[in-house]
Amino acid sequence: MTRTALTILLLTLAAIPGQGTARDLQEVLNTGTLRVGVASFPPWAARAGNGELIGFEVDVAKQLAADMGVKAALSVYDVERLVPALEAGEIDLIAAGLTITPERALHVNFSQPYADTGIALATNLERTANVTDLATLDNEAYSIAAVEGTVAVQLVRRLLPRAKVAVFPSAEAASSALVAGAVHGYLEDEPVPTFLALDNPGVIDVPLAQPLLLSRAGFAVNKGDPDFLAFLNAWITAREADTWLPTTMSYWFKSLRWRERLGDARPR
Repeated sequence: MTRTALTILLLTLAAIPGQGTARDLQEVLNTGTLRVGVASFPPWAARAGNGELIGFEVDVAKQLAADMGVKAALSVYDVERLVPALEAGEIDLIAAGLTITPERALHVNFSQPYADTGIALATNLERTANVTDLATLDNEAYSIAAVEGTVAVQLVRRLLPRAKVAVFPSAEAASSALVAGAVHGYLEDEPVPTFLALDNPGVIDVPLAQPLLLSRAGFAVNKGDPDFLAFLNAWITAREADTWLPTTMSYWFKSLRWRERLGDARPR
């Protein structure tokens, strides 16, 4: 093989997008498939009883792909593997409730936020019947639960320095303590506080309209493709305006109707 022929062959192979190749927006459109990385964490994404992948991000990925005129191919990763998978070209897009941070932005380009979450306060209604605002809880007479090793522990100590911090080994233990009235409140990542209130009406409340610590999630794509980023931002704007995004978020994060779809796969 001549040097010229070898050069042409190498250039041709490099131009063919493969499983391990970072693809730009035009290549995704040309191939007809959008490869999306998600993380298995209900209600963001979870396996139903029949093995089907369901969740907020699954709906988002499928709608995004449909609006692009392509099919969605979803792959499930551990959260810490999502960015490396994107950088390695295994996927074209991350849609996993990934919080926008400066550290991650060194490796990927984020879209504008399309979902808000954060650490919220759940309270035991009977134990906090006389509490009128958050400042009232900043008293040694009140105990606030948090799970050990989480940001919520530091947040309690910063926002409510006089309150007692009850540290539990797991979210299940902290939730049980709140329902039983062993603690007055519980700081945890949403949607745990909201689901606690929905599961225990008249017992648990989420008294604040907004999380105490807000996190914003965006799509993540590889660097160097401004067209992909521009499309994602336009899609978010349009789907917020036509209420598809807030309606879909409400179904997955403000109700428990989706649990019926888990069937035998529902966590015990």
